[in-house]
Amino acid sequence: MKTRSSVYQIEKEMPWQDAGPGIKRQIMAYDGQLMMVKVQFETGAVGTPHTHYHSQATYVASGRFMLTIGESRRELGPGDGYYVEPDMLHGCECLEDGVLIDTFSPMRQDFL
Repeated sequence: MKTRSSVYQIEKEMPWQDAGPGIKRQIMAYDGQLMMVKVQFETGAVGTPHTHYHSQATYVASGRFMLTIGESRRELGPGDGYYVEPDMLHGCECLEDGVLIDTFSPMRQDFL
């Protein structure tokens, strides 16, 4: 398995992966300690609640999302962000077509 991305990520040259109904993701930069992933959502798409052992920080590039992290729920829009500690249950619902920029530490080997 490749353990490091190329130096540059050119959007039009990078494949998209199906990540569920109305959701697709594009793996950007990564190495063993860090990964950045662009996730595109259609209105109404649901990021099913889940957990993972990675730390996650996410930036809302566009759209509107209802986030649930643990017992907390909050609507977020462009310019907002959130942090998910390891093993914390989290998920989202897309309220308006949008893009999230997820970062993970360590990298998500399950995405490759």
